[in-house]
Amino acid sequence: MIIITQLLVLILVILSTLLVVGIPVTLALPGQWEQSKNLVYTGAGIWAGLVIITGVVNSFVI
Repeated sequence: MIIITQLLVLILVILSTLLVVGIPVTLALPGQWEQSKNLVYTGAGIWAGLVIITGVVNSFVI
């Protein structure tokens, strides 16, 4: 169970890094927001789901 938690945290860190870099770049480029809006919302939804899933899995570790 600890390995699953560590993998979830690793995926969460990688996705967070991608979102921290990707969202400002998307907002800074002219006209990119309309094209990338769904991708940004999907990424944010996946991130929120990973936070919840990681918390639930972590509650079973100890």
